[in-house]
Amino acid sequence: MVPDQAHPESTGSQLARNRSHGALKFGISLLRVHPRLWRTVAQEAEELGFESVWMSDHLVLPVRLDDSEHAHKKILIEPSTPVFDVWVYLAALAASTTTIRLGTYVYQLALRHPLVAARAITTLDVVSDGRVELGIGAGYLSQEWLAAGLDFRQRGRLLDESLEVCRRLWTEPVVEHDGTQYRIPPVSFEPKPVQKPHPPIHVGGESAAAMRRAVAQGDGWIGMHHSPDTAAPVLGRLADIQAESRADAQRDRPLEITFATHRGTDVDIDAWRRLGVDRLIVAPWTRSAEAIDGMRAFAGTHLRR
Repeated sequence: MVPDQAHPESTGSQLARNRSHGALKFGISLLRVHPRLWRTVAQEAEELGFESVWMSDHLVLPVRLDDSEHAHKKILIEPSTPVFDVWVYLAALAASTTTIRLGTYVYQLALRHPLVAARAITTLDVVSDGRVELGIGAGYLSQEWLAAGLDFRQRGRLLDESLEVCRRLWTEPVVEHDGTQYRIPPVSFEPKPVQKPHPPIHVGGESAAAMRRAVAQGDGWIGMHHSPDTAAPVLGRLADIQAESRADAQRDRPLEITFATHRGTDVDIDAWRRLGVDRLIVAPWTRSAEAIDGMRAFAGTHLRR
């Protein structure tokens, strides 16, 4: 049952009571700042004590973006938005930092062949000494899939199979796969990722299918841009799916919950803590020129050094 949206705190309080987690972690959203500042922002975030930085992913952007395809009916990017290969750029950030974790929010794994994706992800995990946080999602732009020659309607199935192949490449000495989309003869895949058994996998998306995928196959789940009020009913739906899942009951530790906040300095951290989330991806500024000062002010108030 979807919880009553008029009482978000009751949903959050119930979820928090059912979860066991540590201190709330804070990541920085690179989507909300100009790319020319990404290196500086990542280095400053590390110095200030932020846990992670997160980069968005697209192969191409359609000339005409259809807001109706987005779950929130609002696409946050423009067709002219600069798009970069996440693994190349995060590797550059890894070379400029030492401890901050490097996340994707979210990587469209199924748009790539799993052998190519697994190699890129592993390479970053190796060169960063185990700092990858792998956020993945099925995507929402049908024209992007059409441009790649793939069937948008099959994106969930393709994502599931791609993730299966990657997981096996990361954990098994020899992999042979005979699936619906991919047929791979016996192959070796070395080196393995630094993180064992593989980098944390955070499944993004707020549909029932995405949440079930997160519960069944992920180490974490990533929600979209929210306030505590709008996040609470989403968490209620996730909690219902978790309660119905045998896979979730067999977990060694709770599913890690991540949300992104809206850009700006007005972030109710206490309300987010009451919801029981594990990580917030924040952008405590309104313009790129204010990013460093905004991060410093946020860190001074909310981060424990």
